[in-house]
Amino acid sequence: MKIRPLHDRVIVKRSEEERTTASGIVIPDSATEKPDQGVIQAVGSGKRDESGKIIAL
Repeated sequence: MKIRPLHDRVIVKRSEEERTTASGIVIPDSATEKPDQGVIQAVGSGKRDESGKIIAL
């Protein structure tokens, strides 16, 4: 199944963070923050303005 964003929506795949430190200590899920970076997978067609024209993202 392929997911396509509609209108002014964007699909972003979160980037995975390392779960271990350089010294080998494993960081548990409860201690890590939610990632704020990712890779754009797909972009919708855009938003419609007041006259009905599509404005690309």
